[in-house]
Amino acid sequence: MRREFTKRIAAGMLALAGGLGALAAVPAQAAEQVKVVYHLLEGNNQAVRALGNIRNHLRAAPEDRIVVVAHGEGIRFLIQGARDRDGKPFDEAVAALARQGVEFRVCRNTLTAHDIPVDQLLPQASLVPSGVAEIARLQAKEGFVYLRP
Repeated sequence: MRREFTKRIAAGMLALAGGLGALAAVPAQAAEQVKVVYHLLEGNNQAVRALGNIRNHLRAAPEDRIVVVAHGEGIRFLIQGARDRDGKPFDEAVAALARQGVEFRVCRNTLTAHDIPVDQLLPQASLVPSGVAEIARLQAKEGFVYLRP
């Protein structure tokens, strides 16, 4: 009986060692993509913060998917010729982030309410019917995490 118990323990330890060896042979998996929606509605000062946050985000997690949704005063940085409080244009920063895969979406309701023609938007910006509805959709239907810089 004691000999049978010892055999079972030995067999179990061999199985465990084999399993651990197999785990060591499995290559590390790539980082899982996180989907994030950045919500902008406060104007150019918030945009400056957001663009910096997004650059830092992509340095740490370049595989993440980032969508910026702007409405209200938050669309101002996506209008051609927009500049920050130091006079630096936004178009270069937006273009650089778009090349890294960041999507910029603008609320059509805001454009209509502020009488801003669509052709005044930067080319990287796409229109959505409603900014708030787009944020809700991204969270509820596509599993995006919400950030408001």
